[in-house]
Amino acid sequence: MKLNILGCYSATPRTFTNPTAQVLEIKNHIFLIDCGEGTQVQLRKHKIKFNRIKHIFISHLHGDHFFGLVGLISTFRLLTREADLHIYGPKGIKEVITLQMKLSKSWTNYKLIFHELTSLESQVLFEDDKVQVSTIPLDHRVYTNGFLFKEKPGERKLDMNAVLNEDIEVAYYRKLKQGFNVENKKGDLVKNETVTFPPEKPKSYAFCSDTAYNEAIVPLIKNIDVIYHESTFLEQHAHLAPKTKHSTAKEAAKIAQLANAGKLILGHYSTRYDNLNMFKTEAKEYFDNVELADDGKVFNL
Repeated sequence: MKLNILGCYSATPRTFTNPTAQVLEIKNHIFLIDCGEGTQVQLRKHKIKFNRIKHIFISHLHGDHFFGLVGLISTFRLLTREADLHIYGPKGIKEVITLQMKLSKSWTNYKLIFHELTSLESQVLFEDDKVQVSTIPLDHRVYTNGFLFKEKPGERKLDMNAVLNEDIEVAYYRKLKQGFNVENKKGDLVKNETVTFPPEKPKSYAFCSDTAYNEAIVPLIKNIDVIYHESTFLEQHAHLAPKTKHSTAKEAAKIAQLANAGKLILGHYSTRYDNLNMFKTEAKEYFDNVELADDGKVFNL
């Protein structure tokens, strides 16, 4: 699992910082999470292949989280994309995107599939045999979701020395990886756990976009491996957090602590601050394993 931070600052784009967008690489999927202005330039800059993006998840309809979307859709068209594109986001996202396409006469030559969200409860958005993606309802000024990405358990690993010692037919290797007991060439039943190793522990990642401090999300992300949580303010401006329905670095750390997270990544910093290290310093009062997101930074989770 690899996380590419394309942008992680709040408010307006600057020449040296970008609004929210990130790419999660998980089990051969390339998921784009939010799409602030300039996202497609960042995708090119960091050599992420456009044609591998099949699913885009938009947390909410504030401009710094989706103003780059119609441009990216248009570029896909210019590149003669053929693959379907799924977009998950709040109700209204289809209207705002299709109106721009209609007025500019820029209809796509590929299938654009919108999945509009209205539920205030967590719901599964995407699932296959390797990954599940569900919503994390958040508390912001407009309808907002975070997203929870969970790997499914993989196959067991063959202990080849044990397999060869048991004299098991190659044709049964697949069954062993799937967890079944099999017979060896003598007809004896071989227990799976004696010739295989358990699969790697499935990884999980929670993206918590703009939100006020909200302990209600903790049960959804309990024991998460990595959480990205917005931290718009430092303590000196904590009084602004409730008014704007954003969080401080300390509040993000409290959520990570309550969730028993493995790692906390801070982001969505207000552009009023010059020194990001203070975010880490304040968060570490409540949670030790803290990292700072920054544009272009890559986390191998």
